[in-house]
Amino acid sequence: MGGWRAAIMSGFVEPVRLAGERWVSLEPLSREHVPEIAAAAADGDVGSLWFTGAPSPQTASQWVDMRLALQRPDTGLTFVVRRFDGALIGSSSYLNVDAPNRRLEIGNTWYGASARRSGVNTETKLLMLGHAFDVLNCVAVEFRTHFFNFASRTAIERLGAKLDGILRSHQLVPDGTRRDTVVYSILDVEWPTVRTHLRFRLDRNA
Repeated sequence: MGGWRAAIMSGFVEPVRLAGERWVSLEPLSREHVPEIAAAAADGDVGSLWFTGAPSPQTASQWVDMRLALQRPDTGLTFVVRRFDGALIGSSSYLNVDAPNRRLEIGNTWYGASARRSGVNTETKLLMLGHAFDVLNCVAVEFRTHFFNFASRTAIERLGAKLDGILRSHQLVPDGTRRDTVVYSILDVEWPTVRTHLRFRLDRNA
């Protein structure tokens, strides 16, 4: 009990570095990452997908500024993801932090094309979920995505998250369309099984 109360008092999601065993390490986003973000965004042109908020090489600086504006201990934290060869290959964030209720969301995840179909996302989520449940003592971690982002929905389901529902006309998108948001979650009581599942997937990828 005292551990999570101390975390809230000191800032629920203080910047932290997380290191995996096989694929990736995570570090808090900073302005110095702009050139590497632009290079990673050019790998597969991730910013061209209309249903995501991923940066493009041209919008990397604005994207970093936007994420940093939301990066406070009581609201969220954005990580850059590095492969073990040192290359920055993407990003993922803690969002919608609700410290009193010990909940948060993992989202705004994107990777360059060369990082896909590997153990990168599995280990990234293993690290972020582990920190959320084992260090921050979260009772639930959410994942949200656009209804039409089928690749993201499949990736979330492969993690072991369960569907909570769909928020209809949840957001107004800059292009004038409306976003239906699909909501998934993992509960603290499910985390040990999900962790075993993710480690098994990493062993197979290895």
